[in-house]
Amino acid sequence: MTSTEQNTKTITSKTKVAIIGSGNIGTDLMIKILRSSDTLEMAAMVGIDPSSDGLARAQRMGVAITAEGIDGLVKLPEFKDIKIVFDATSAYVHHHHNDVLQKHGKKVIDLTPAAIGPYTVPVVNLEQNLSEGNVNMVTCGGQATIPMVAAVSQHLKVHYAEIIASIASKSAGPGTRANIDEFTQTTSRAIEQVGGATQGKAIIVMNPAEPPMMMRDTVFVFSELPENENLTEADIQIAVEQMAAKVQSYVPGYRLKQKVQFERFEKNSPLFIPGYGQFSGLKSSIFLEVEGAAHYLPAYAGNLDIMTSAALGTAETIASANRVTQA
Repeated sequence: MTSTEQNTKTITSKTKVAIIGSGNIGTDLMIKILRSSDTLEMAAMVGIDPSSDGLARAQRMGVAITAEGIDGLVKLPEFKDIKIVFDATSAYVHHHHNDVLQKHGKKVIDLTPAAIGPYTVPVVNLEQNLSEGNVNMVTCGGQATIPMVAAVSQHLKVHYAEIIASIASKSAGPGTRANIDEFTQTTSRAIEQVGGATQGKAIIVMNPAEPPMMMRDTVFVFSELPENENLTEADIQIAVEQMAAKVQSYVPGYRLKQKVQFERFEKNSPLFIPGYGQFSGLKSSIFLEVEGAAHYLPAYAGNLDIMTSAALGTAETIASANRVTQA
């Protein structure tokens, strides 16, 4: 085989991946990979419940399965060829999963709030995390709102950002409910570290309304007033719209519900923010809706869809970068 043929084979072959967690998120991610990815190949689906729908679907679709958790994955003959492993379980068990996978040299994409690796939001900071052994996808609220905070922080110093993620109660499975505390903590830190805010706060609301509501996100960004006369509120609006378009490239159901709302607070009439103090500057209010692609979950479960879409895009970029390097 010539070097050219070797390079062509390297570039065109798919990267084998496994998913740990056969619940809603893991199953939706598996279906996305099987249906739409030209880069990734499903090699194994891992669970702990032999009767789970995710494992049954995987088996019907020709994917190797195990109901013995991480230990079962390591025992599978397919394991040696797997390059990337998604963890869609819980923050508590991810630490053990990561320890095992790192010993075997696997890239890990963490869909739990464990945050062992760097927080990663594809449109904001994926490029700088491509070489990491473990990347963390923050949370559904983080994936939806941090790009908006980052859009504002590109132009202005953001002192404080607060996000409220409202999701349908029916879209919150056992894993989501078990990770509520981690959700708020992880999202708040990521708003600061990735979004660029000096201080961040996150709130999640599970709405039991019937019929179930779409995921809605409200983002309040408190920043300095523009000192540059050439920078206007219209420029912030454009930056937000451009960032939303980037997110839409991998989450088509992501959209702004209305124009950004601006409010100015002068030093002689500041705004009091509980937990922060007095604020003077520019308040930007951004309102979002996320509709799911309904690959496995209903369209109202945009909170889960944005996580699996972000994880899929991250894995495809990592796989492509590694193939180019190897070629």
